[in-house]
Amino acid sequence: MTGPRILAADLGGTKADLALYRVVDGELRAEREGRLPSAEYSGAGELLRAFAKQLPEPPQMVCVGIAGAVRGERAHPPNLPWTVDTGELAEACGAERALLINDLVATAHGVLALPPTGYAELQPGAADATGTVAVIAAGTGLGQAALVWDRGGYRAMPSEGGHAGFAPVGEEQMALLQFLQAEFGRVSLERVLSGPGLHNIYRFLLQTRRSRPAPEVAERLAGEDPGTVIGELGVVNADPTCARAVEVFCRIYGAAAGDLALSVLATGGVYLAGGVAQKLLRVLETGGFRRAFAAKGRLSTLLEGVPVRVVLAPRTAVYGAGRYAAEEGGWL
Repeated sequence: MTGPRILAADLGGTKADLALYRVVDGELRAEREGRLPSAEYSGAGELLRAFAKQLPEPPQMVCVGIAGAVRGERAHPPNLPWTVDTGELAEACGAERALLINDLVATAHGVLALPPTGYAELQPGAADATGTVAVIAAGTGLGQAALVWDRGGYRAMPSEGGHAGFAPVGEEQMALLQFLQAEFGRVSLERVLSGPGLHNIYRFLLQTRRSRPAPEVAERLAGEDPGTVIGELGVVNADPTCARAVEVFCRIYGAAAGDLALSVLATGGVYLAGGVAQKLLRVLETGGFRRAFAAKGRLSTLLEGVPVRVVLAPRTAVYGAGRYAAEEGGWL
């Protein structure tokens, strides 16, 4: 099989998804895929080198999507103690060229190629064919991006909106803000909309209810990722505090997604990416998210017509990184 080879990666604060793609007849075909724990590596170069050792030959190009602001050819991810630059990435896997992009830019490029089976619809609507598309993703952190129509195609615009301030709605969320201010000072949106953010909400609810975790919940929280445990138990209503934490989380997620839709005028639709939305899908579908999304006063009618979808397709971001590289190389 001939065609250029691309090593694509989505480097998150917890895990890294990687793939070797080959461009064949104008399409990306995966030849090898893998997942590595990001925190167990000293840097992006070491991580890529570990994956590249499995490959029969070096790729022509490597493209890495990473959380955080990419300035020039360097990035400092907020949830990893790394400095990442393109020279290191190219050297690590023997590539001729390396590209470094924001992880939500990679996700946005992947969203463009989603089939109807690749997402679940939270809110139906008529998307404008060339309207701006918003992407928001809660995971280890909170990422945002926008796809803007430009000269016959979409251009992905990066954002660090996940680090904008948390805007509480209602008395309970105001109390949540005050609880987090006492601990962190400034409270970004990511402090509540992320895996760690779900744990923050849970801790707040325990304090306001003046209660302690059930023994079996406390045992799991001590040995597992707290956000994962709270989400799992909350979705199936196995623990009342976990269930309420998930409900509050989904309402805040809806309000934040609605704010993003207004900020970029996302008449092309809103996509929720990241693992948290997939895990909480059952609760997202119950209505609290949707009501919070559209509760924007005089512009509520506008948002009620915007389609909102949860990305279900696995590895959307790593595929998007590969697609971005192929387009930059002139191969797609």
